[in-house]
Amino acid sequence: MTASTTGRRTAAHQWLALVIGVVYLLVGVVGFFITGFDGWLEHDHSQTLLGFAINPLHNVVHVLIGLLGVLMWSRPGSARLFGWILLVGYGAAAIYGFVVVDDPDLNVLNINTADNWLHVVSALAGLAIAVWPDRDRRDRAEA
Repeated sequence: MTASTTGRRTAAHQWLALVIGVVYLLVGVVGFFITGFDGWLEHDHSQTLLGFAINPLHNVVHVLIGLLGVLMWSRPGSARLFGWILLVGYGAAAIYGFVVVDDPDLNVLNINTADNWLHVVSALAGLAIAVWPDRDRRDRAEA
């Protein structure tokens, strides 16, 4: 942990929010090199990034989630809010994905099975960020 300018340490859940934000931001940007900017709702499982199906709309979602993480990591409360956003957003994406994975007409994000499991892991990571024990509160309680 590192000390911030206010004397408060940067907590593990904040670092996790930053790392997830940076990874999703990079995945979204790199995704555009694969998909280009055409076929926003295209269902084409040949367009993949490390085995995960993508399309331009899917890339935009990754960029937005990444930006949220990068913008929200620095304060403990906003990092926790980012965690809840991940939990709800990627939990919903996983449910949606498991329902539409084999239906090209409904699968506008070009989600494949690998994406579904990554969305489950992302939702669980969001839960971890949201409920990570607050060390400063625990330290104050022990004092």
